[in-house]
Amino acid sequence: MDAIEASGLVKRFPARGDAAPVEAVAGIDLAVKEGEIFGFLGPNGAGKSTTVRVFTTLTKPTSGEARVAGLDIVRNAQAVRRIIGVALQEVGLDGRATGRELLELQAHLYGVGGGEPARRARELLDLVGLADAANRRIQTYSGGMKRRLDLASALVHKPRILFLDEPTSGLDPASRRTVWDEVRRLNDEDGITVFLTTQYLEEADELAQRVAIIDAGSIVAEGTPAELKGSIGADVVTITVPSEKIARAEKALAALKGVKEIRRHKHALTLFIADGSKAVAAVVRLLDEAKVQLDSITVASPTLDDVFLRATGHRIEGETAAVGVA
Repeated sequence: MDAIEASGLVKRFPARGDAAPVEAVAGIDLAVKEGEIFGFLGPNGAGKSTTVRVFTTLTKPTSGEARVAGLDIVRNAQAVRRIIGVALQEVGLDGRATGRELLELQAHLYGVGGGEPARRARELLDLVGLADAANRRIQTYSGGMKRRLDLASALVHKPRILFLDEPTSGLDPASRRTVWDEVRRLNDEDGITVFLTTQYLEEADELAQRVAIIDAGSIVAEGTPAELKGSIGADVVTITVPSEKIARAEKALAALKGVKEIRRHKHALTLFIADGSKAVAAVVRLLDEAKVQLDSITVASPTLDDVFLRATGHRIEGETAAVGVA
């Protein structure tokens, strides 16, 4: 049995005022295996958070079906809530409470009885590295500390499946790494299935055993990170030129031997080509003949952003950094 599954899942929001209805989730199919970290990768507004809210019973689907641990999310919503942990993108913590108070209250709300809430709170505060701050008010916590406390609050009832909606958004690199380490530990040692949404390529590549890439409510690619990058079957050459010359550059490079595809992104062109290193000299020559100034060029192995670019025509994380050409 899959831990999480969806078939033809649609979530449509009605029109408001002059705005047209919005189809945030457009008929997706997916299956998450028990015990894996599944990455749901896409840019802001792609439908990631809406999908999580449907799976976690916070909003009902417009159509289609979804199950969590074999339970229908609509007919068995209460049972689903008891076996999942959820840390949403918006951290909703009472700043007047201490970290310890928040976790003990969360345990009581989940029906953890006797002296167990206090023991569980101590255990989790130690687990996420907040034992020294247990009796401080949450309003004094840093952003990274709040994220870790939110993660701990999602674990008080020992869930089988954990939903993390952009858990490291806005964190500094050190805090991000701390959260990554904890997610890995929960998966490796406790066997918790993790459904992780992110817009960070490195995060999906680092943590997820499998990834689905979503754009405009539809899944455009799915597989292991290695499979997705390998599916390109080419090196990636990225060039930047003056914006007014981009069309001329694209036309000139269409004649390049071995080029499989060219994608335009703002004032950059991305070429998918069999041997990128050997192609550099030809790229420079063709642009020179077309009287197009070359500002920069890079050659690299494919990334998940290149997979996204090839599938959708735009990138997840802005423009690819390039190395200047003298």
